[in-house]
Amino acid sequence: MQIRILGAAAGGGLPQWNCGCGNCAAARAGRIPSMTQSSIAASADGRTWAVVNASPDIRAQIAATPALHPSGPRDVPLRSVLVTNGDIDHVAGLLTLREKQPFAVFATAEIHAVLDGNPIFRALDPALVDRRVVRLEEPVALAPGLEARLFAVPGKVPLYLEGEMVETDLEGEQTVGVELRAGAARAFYIPGCARLTPHLAERLAGAPLLLFDGTLWQDDEMIRAGLGAKTGRRMGHMPIAGDGGAIEAFAPLGIDRRVFVHLNNSNPAVDPESAQAAEARAAGWEIAFDGMEIVL
Repeated sequence: MQIRILGAAAGGGLPQWNCGCGNCAAARAGRIPSMTQSSIAASADGRTWAVVNASPDIRAQIAATPALHPSGPRDVPLRSVLVTNGDIDHVAGLLTLREKQPFAVFATAEIHAVLDGNPIFRALDPALVDRRVVRLEEPVALAPGLEARLFAVPGKVPLYLEGEMVETDLEGEQTVGVELRAGAARAFYIPGCARLTPHLAERLAGAPLLLFDGTLWQDDEMIRAGLGAKTGRRMGHMPIAGDGGAIEAFAPLGIDRRVFVHLNNSNPAVDPESAQAAEARAAGWEIAFDGMEIVL
């Protein structure tokens, strides 16, 4: 199995267009790597590919990934797009893929309902784009030799669907993790998760590879930086550090390779030279970057 990190950042990317924080300023100046918004590509044969989450930056991501380039006028290696929730940074890129190209969109019934509820997504010609409903825990073929299984993880509805009362650790079809399989190779991709439940810990124990939600370093990071009024947990994201953070929670699970993805522009670990990035590496974690390649 081949996995490419198309976009390692959370919504807004790095630098974020309206942010002048230290990380965004450093990225604009080229002192630290820029990152596009959350997405990966996976393949079992290196010729046909599936994308997991359609970032608003998907056009640039495909352009930066030769394996995804067309080999003819309309001959592309992309076979499908799987969506793990209805967040803008995971679905907006579908509109870029509207150019009369056949592929399949895989998602749960609840996530498809979000797409169906917005008429702009009708730009994806139903005669060419096959929208396929995926049930939790049932395997589906994303591309030749590449299988996915979706499972519920704690999360919340997209920001634009929030009401007066917000539940941040719902477990159902609105936020899912993905288990990818290609032959004996196996990997987990969970770009959004509010907490590690006993059931999720049991599923992930001993996994060969985990790509996991690294949105914020500290739960109150954005509040401290003056960049927002919400904690990470309020936004449906488990922090990396601190009590109950991912570094602490995943330490006993015996996962072979652990990579933080979906990194917010405020997260100090996006700077490879930061103390936080060093702390994550010392704890056995890698920090994802655009263009990162993993082979299992």
